[in-house]
Amino acid sequence: MIEPAPCAWSAVTVVGCGYVGRRVARYWRGRGIRVAGVVCSAESAARLRRDDIEPIVADLDIRSESRSWPGAASLLYYFAAPPQTGRADTRLPRFLDNLDSTTGMRLVLISTTGVYGDCAGRWIDEKEPPRPATDRARRRLDAERSAQRWGRRNGVPVVVLRVSGIYGPGRLPIARLRRGMLVPEAAQSPFTNRIHVDDLVTACVAAADQGVPGSVFNVTDGAPERMTDYFLKVAAITGVAPPQVTSLTEAQRAASPGLSAYFAESRRIGNAKLRTELGVELRYPNLDCGLAASIDSCTLSS
Repeated sequence: MIEPAPCAWSAVTVVGCGYVGRRVARYWRGRGIRVAGVVCSAESAARLRRDDIEPIVADLDIRSESRSWPGAASLLYYFAAPPQTGRADTRLPRFLDNLDSTTGMRLVLISTTGVYGDCAGRWIDEKEPPRPATDRARRRLDAERSAQRWGRRNGVPVVVLRVSGIYGPGRLPIARLRRGMLVPEAAQSPFTNRIHVDDLVTACVAAADQGVPGSVFNVTDGAPERMTDYFLKVAAITGVAPPQVTSLTEAQRAASPGLSAYFAESRRIGNAKLRTELGVELRYPNLDCGLAASIDSCTLSS
C-alpha cells in the first residue's frame, strides 16, 4: 500500500461505499482522517458505523438540496454505478450539481475498461480510443466525460480509474458455477482482465495523492487470461464442479445477457501507466496468486 506523507486531506467522502468503497474508507480512517460514506440503505449505514465511518443515506436519483459534504480540502471518491438503463449516466451529474466544490478538493471516479469495447484480443493502453459497444459501457464513458467537464468548470482535479474485472474475498463467481454454466473452448474464449480488490484500493489511494488532474489510468494486473481459464481456475481452487466447455456460439446462447456481452469482447490491457506514473506495486500481479488470497470460509460456503 502506498503511504502518502504527509496526508493532504482533512476529510474523505466515498460515494457508493460498498465492496470497494468500504475498503478505501477503512484505509483513510486508519490514517486518522474523518471519513463519510454515502449509501442507500440503513443496513449499509450500520456496517459503516461499525467501522467508525460516518454514514450518509441518500438516494442519488432524487434531486435534493445541496448537502454540506465534509471538509474543505476534501477528497471525494465516486464509486456509485450509473442507472441500469439508457446510454447516459443521469445520476452523477445530479450529484455534482448539488455539490459545493471547495478549494483543495479532488475527485477520483471509478469507471470500467469496458469503455474500450472489443479490441479483438489486442494489447491496449490508455491511448486506445474508447469504443463502447454496450449501453452499460456507454453510461460509464458518459460519466467520465461529465466528471471531467465538471472538474474543469469548477477548478477541481479529476482522476479517472478504468477498472477491469474486480475479484477478491466474497467476489468470486461461485454461485454462477454452482448453477451450471457453459464456457467457450479456450481457443475461442475472449481475453479478460482482472484486478484484486486490495490492489484496486492501492490504486485509489495513489490516484488521490499522485494522479495528474485530468488523467485516466487502467487498473488491471497486466496479466490477462482467457475467460474460460478464469472460470476453470475458480472452480479448481474452490472445489466447485467446473463449467462445461462448448463452442463460443453455444456458450453465448446459454449465457445471461450480461455474460454474453462479456463473451463478445476481447482485449488485453497493459498497466504500465498505473505502475510508472502512480507508482503502484501490485501485491497480486496475476490471477494465480490473487485467487489464493481470495479464498476463505465465507467464500467456500457462499
